[in-house]
Amino acid sequence: MARNLPQSPYEKTSIDQLALAKHCSREGVKAGAKAAVVATIATAIPTLASVRMLPWARANLNPTAQALIISTVAGMAYFIVADKTVLATARRNSFNQVAHHEA
Repeated sequence: MARNLPQSPYEKTSIDQLALAKHCSREGVKAGAKAAVVATIATAIPTLASVRMLPWARANLNPTAQALIISTVAGMAYFIVADKTVLATARRNSFNQVAHHEA
Protein backbone atom coordinates (compact mmCIF):
# COMPACT_ATOMS: atom_id res chain seq x y z
CA MET A 1 0.00 0.00 0.00
CA ALA A 2 2.71 2.46 0.94
CA ARG A 3 4.42 2.00 -2.40
CA ASN A 4 1.60 3.73 -4.25
CA LEU A 5 1.85 6.91 -2.18
CA PRO A 6 3.67 9.80 -3.82
CA GLN A 7 7.00 10.75 -2.33
CA SER A 8 7.04 14.03 -0.50
CA PRO A 9 9.64 16.62 -1.51
CA TYR A 10 10.90 16.64 2.08
CA GLU A 11 11.66 12.92 1.97
CA LYS A 12 13.74 13.31 -1.18
CA THR A 13 15.60 16.21 0.38
CA SER A 14 16.42 14.21 3.50
CA ILE A 15 17.72 11.32 1.35
CA ASP A 16 19.91 13.77 -0.57
CA GLN A 17 21.16 15.28 2.67
CA LEU A 18 22.00 11.83 4.04
CA ALA A 19 23.98 10.98 0.90
CA LEU A 20 25.77 14.31 1.13
CA ALA A 21 26.60 13.73 4.80
CA LYS A 22 28.02 10.29 3.99
CA HIS A 23 30.14 11.83 1.22
CA CYS A 24 31.46 14.49 3.60
CA SER A 25 32.33 11.95 6.26
CA ARG A 26 34.11 9.69 3.76
CA GLU A 27 36.24 12.60 2.59
CA GLY A 28 37.03 13.42 6.21
CA VAL A 29 38.07 9.85 6.97
CA LYS A 30 40.36 9.71 3.93
CA ALA A 31 42.00 13.04 4.74
CA GLY A 32 42.33 12.12 8.42
CA ALA A 33 43.95 8.79 7.62
CA LYS A 34 46.46 10.46 5.32
CA ALA A 35 47.28 13.03 8.00
CA ALA A 36 47.68 10.29 10.61
CA VAL A 37 50.18 8.42 8.43
CA VAL A 38 52.19 11.57 7.81
CA ALA A 39 52.09 12.51 11.50
CA THR A 40 53.17 9.02 12.54
CA ILE A 41 56.22 9.15 10.30
CA ALA A 42 57.01 12.74 11.23
CA THR A 43 56.82 11.91 14.94
CA ALA A 44 58.43 8.47 14.88
CA ILE A 45 61.69 9.58 13.27
CA PRO A 46 62.67 12.24 15.85
CA THR A 47 61.30 10.21 18.77
CA LEU A 48 63.28 7.11 17.89
CA ALA A 49 66.36 9.14 17.00
CA SER A 50 66.28 11.06 20.28
CA VAL A 51 66.21 7.82 22.26
CA ARG A 52 69.43 6.80 20.58
CA MET A 53 71.19 10.17 20.81
CA LEU A 54 70.06 11.92 23.98
CA PRO A 55 70.99 10.45 27.36
CA TRP A 56 67.86 11.89 29.01
CA ALA A 57 65.57 10.29 26.43
CA ARG A 58 67.42 6.99 26.67
CA ALA A 59 66.92 6.97 30.44
CA ASN A 60 63.31 8.19 30.54
CA LEU A 61 61.53 7.08 27.36
CA ASN A 62 60.88 3.35 27.36
CA PRO A 63 59.22 1.72 24.31
CA THR A 64 55.76 2.24 25.79
CA ALA A 65 56.36 5.98 26.18
CA GLN A 66 57.68 6.20 22.64
CA ALA A 67 54.62 4.43 21.27
CA LEU A 68 52.35 6.67 23.34
CA ILE A 69 53.97 9.82 21.96
CA ILE A 70 53.71 8.62 18.38
CA SER A 71 50.12 7.35 18.63
CA THR A 72 48.92 10.48 20.44
CA VAL A 73 50.24 12.73 17.68
CA ALA A 74 48.77 10.47 15.00
CA GLY A 75 45.39 10.46 16.71
CA MET A 76 45.37 14.22 17.15
CA ALA A 77 46.27 14.73 13.48
CA TYR A 78 43.53 12.34 12.38
CA PHE A 79 40.76 14.02 14.37
CA ILE A 80 41.82 17.58 13.59
CA VAL A 81 42.16 17.02 9.84
CA ALA A 82 39.05 14.85 9.58
CA ASP A 83 36.96 17.43 11.43
CA LYS A 84 38.23 20.32 9.34
CA THR A 85 37.68 18.35 6.12
CA VAL A 86 34.12 17.40 7.02
CA LEU A 87 33.29 21.00 7.91
CA ALA A 88 34.92 22.39 4.77
CA THR A 89 33.15 19.88 2.54
CA ALA A 90 29.80 20.54 4.19
CA ARG A 91 30.31 24.28 3.87
CA ARG A 92 31.27 23.96 0.20
CA ASN A 93 28.26 21.75 -0.53
CA SER A 94 26.02 24.14 1.37
CA PHE A 95 27.13 26.99 -0.87
CA ASN A 96 26.61 24.80 -3.94
CA GLN A 97 23.06 23.97 -2.83
CA VAL A 98 22.22 27.64 -2.26
CA ALA A 99 23.55 28.54 -5.71
CA HIS A 100 21.61 25.63 -7.23
CA HIS A 101 18.32 26.68 -5.58
CA GLU A 102 18.74 30.32 -6.60
CA ALA A 103 19.29 29.50 -10.27
